[in-house]
Amino acid sequence: MEGVSFSLDDLPLRDDLRGLAPYGAPQARVPVALNVNENTHPIPDDVARDIVESVARAVLEVNRYPDREFTPLRDALAGYLGHGLTRDNIWAANGSNEVIQQLLQAFGGPGRSVLGFPPTYSMHSIIAAGTGSRWIEGVRDAGFAISPETAVAEIRRHAPDIVFFCGPNNPTGTPLELETIAAAYDATDGIVFVDEAYAEFMPTGQPTALTLLEGRPRLVVSRTMSKAFAFAGARVGYLAAHPAVADAMRLVRLPYHLSSLTQAAAVAALQHADEMLAMVDDIKEQRDRIMRVLTELGYEPWPTWSNFVLFGGVDDPGDVFRRLLEKGVIVRDLGIPGHLRVSAGTEAETTTFLDALRDIRLSS
Repeated sequence: MEGVSFSLDDLPLRDDLRGLAPYGAPQARVPVALNVNENTHPIPDDVARDIVESVARAVLEVNRYPDREFTPLRDALAGYLGHGLTRDNIWAANGSNEVIQQLLQAFGGPGRSVLGFPPTYSMHSIIAAGTGSRWIEGVRDAGFAISPETAVAEIRRHAPDIVFFCGPNNPTGTPLELETIAAAYDATDGIVFVDEAYAEFMPTGQPTALTLLEGRPRLVVSRTMSKAFAFAGARVGYLAAHPAVADAMRLVRLPYHLSSLTQAAAVAALQHADEMLAMVDDIKEQRDRIMRVLTELGYEPWPTWSNFVLFGGVDDPGDVFRRLLEKGVIVRDLGIPGHLRVSAGTEAETTTFLDALRDIRLSS
């Protein structure tokens, strides 16, 4: 309305949300976007055809509500994960962020607290705030690690209702030891949540938190199809846990929260898991290449088990970010002093980034 001055501050917003900022990853359109840890590889043509055909069949029935229990998808996800899991152990939602939101709606909320270990995935604290859960910042060890002793000490210090881990950690790529998860579980009567969005990029054969689920009904492990499956735009996240956890999620989910089209696309993609995961090997190769060249250029990349590299030794991160952007490459300035983060892209994208950074380095 013209002539009326009105802003967010004038609305009767919840007091605990005042002053907060929304998730703010830049969405600049540039030739090489390596800032939000997407899988930049295109979906193979034959896989894309099967997904389109599956979605087309689902479109013929969109006049009806979708399968509220998304049973074929849960079966497919359980089969993909293995470890003796069945559909009863699986829950899915519109991206792992919605999985986290539902988890906090069920087990967090006003009067309850969530312990996290920054620097970590920024949406953890944002979703905690959105659900009225109190976010507590724990400390990490040197090198962004979390030892079992540190985790237990922080749990005893804060007595949280929920403990959040991210492994491999975003934005650092740091591995998370299984001993840390197990020790944290034994130290609390609450929920222990492990965000494994980047699990497929771990070293081949490396055990994940899924191996700890047996006998630990309060342990929850989340995954996503956004990264390894190049499915970021489809918004499919999921968790594995004791069946009672899925029952808790049913209490807070919106009715028919996963559309028929989403379910159809995800099931079709999972039928091509081997082909989709072949991209992961190439991404890991480009990630390791980035590590080598950054070291040669005098930067300090952190060890990573993810599809991105956090690197230090950047005198002016803001300036380097802007100069890369001018060259058509966007990375991520996370506000960590002296650091930037870059996603591993295709070979061509990685070459463009490394050449641009080399030019900037030599001209400094």
